[in-house]
Amino acid sequence: MNWALEVLTLAVGDVDKSLKFYTDQVGFSLDVDYHPQDGYRVVQLTPPGSACSVQFGTGLTDAAPGSARTTYLVVTDLEAARSELSGRGVPVGDFRRKANLADWQGDWAPGLDADRRDYASAFDFADPDGNTWVVQEIGYRA
Repeated sequence: MNWALEVLTLAVGDVDKSLKFYTDQVGFSLDVDYHPQDGYRVVQLTPPGSACSVQFGTGLTDAAPGSARTTYLVVTDLEAARSELSGRGVPVGDFRRKANLADWQGDWAPGLDADRRDYASAFDFADPDGNTWVVQEIGYRA
C-alpha cells in the first residue's frame, strides 16, 4: 500500500493576506478557494512541481497562527530559488550548509556546500504569520 502525503494545514491569522503572500510572492498555484458559509473557508495551494499541497482558511484548525515550524521545500538550484523569492519581496535567510557532512551532528555553517551535495545546503523564510519554511537543495546540476 502506498501512503501519499497530500495536504499540510497551516494556521494563519488573515486568509486573504496569506493567499496573496503564497501566490504572488512565493509562487504557489491556487487550487481551491472554497467558502460555502460564514466561519468556514478552505484555500488550497500547491508549490510548483509538488504532489503535496498546503491549505489554510477559516474553521480548519485550532492551532495558533504561525505555529507551523520547519516545513521543507526542495529545489534543484538553491541560489535560483533564493533569488526568485527575494526578488518577489520574500524576506529570506542566509544560505547555510551542514558542517562536517560526513559526520553531521546537527550543526550548520554559513554558505553553500562547496560540492552542492544533496541535502547539504538550505535557507529559510517565514510567512506573514511566522510559519517557517526550510528550502533545501537536492539534485543540483551545474
